[in-house]
Amino acid sequence: MAAAKQVIVIGAGIIGASIAWHLTKSGARVTVIADSAAGGVATPNSFAWINASWGNPEPYFRLRTRAMAEWTRLAQDLPGLPLSWCGGLCWDLSAADLETYDEEHSSWGYGIERVDRAAAARIEPNLTELPNFALYVAQEGVAEPVATTKALLADAERHGARILTSTVTALVQSNGRITGVDTSHGLIAADEVVIAAGVGSPDIAATAGISLPIETPPGLIVHSRPHKKLLNGLVLAERLHMRQTAEGRIIAGSDFGGADPGVDAEVTARELFAVMKAMLRDSEGLELDFHTVGYRPTPIDGFPIIGRAEGMDGLYVAVTHSGITLAPAVGLFATREILGGERDPLLAPYGLGRFAQ
Repeated sequence: MAAAKQVIVIGAGIIGASIAWHLTKSGARVTVIADSAAGGVATPNSFAWINASWGNPEPYFRLRTRAMAEWTRLAQDLPGLPLSWCGGLCWDLSAADLETYDEEHSSWGYGIERVDRAAAARIEPNLTELPNFALYVAQEGVAEPVATTKALLADAERHGARILTSTVTALVQSNGRITGVDTSHGLIAADEVVIAAGVGSPDIAATAGISLPIETPPGLIVHSRPHKKLLNGLVLAERLHMRQTAEGRIIAGSDFGGADPGVDAEVTARELFAVMKAMLRDSEGLELDFHTVGYRPTPIDGFPIIGRAEGMDGLYVAVTHSGITLAPAVGLFATREILGGERDPLLAPYGLGRFAQ
């Protein structure tokens, strides 16, 4: 019997947690190394919208809809995940763009429903501003990001994964192959190393001479104190995007990626919160608790980097802005590729080699 493959996963955000969980469940000996708490840096600052919504070319749409299906599978395999298919009500585009989005995505099989003002009011009765025309997708949802990440890591640990809080200082090479990592706790060997460290990924990859072309735009999201239920699902309005979390907090940004923090993030947060509060009925007792400014690991062409680094055996990279939506599919596909050499066709456009062309 072949020995179990030893894999190091760098990063404890939603992507790293999903890869670690899937690898562990498939029999790999996994060590997760992160210099931050479970959830990483970007994940706690996520709007956490699971979708295949507007702006997606068809190949990326197909990957995202597959990922949505994998969320259902993951929730069955790991009961208790804080996952909710709450639906998304969208009118943050011009009427013409909404029509284009509806026509295109409906032809691809996305479950879009056209709604008028009365129907929008039935979906979200506590909105003070209602559109004359909106699109509603009942199959969209949210996964509370930190709780989901912690659940994945805890279950992976129960099944044998090791979770190590440390700083990766360099990838270790031998004969053109990555053989482990150097950390603040010393050298750790592995058969394969996965970089899933979000905004920290380029610096780690650079220690092996590999360039990861990503940007890290900031996004500010405001979080209310827990409040009685005011929202049923995701609201993607012209002025902001908002939803209510499982613990009752209403979170909002100028879009799902967050608002531009501006010169003074505190001022921006209070202004954004005032807009959010004005959009909700019975919000007199709604109070701002805190705001977050997250830095989103976004490849320069906007699409994921998922796959082995060409010309360097033993290294796998998984960096993407849409971590919440894609996490279960990335975990599944990466595991199949790392352990069995099987690359899913849905990942074909998203290798690192595309940037060398």
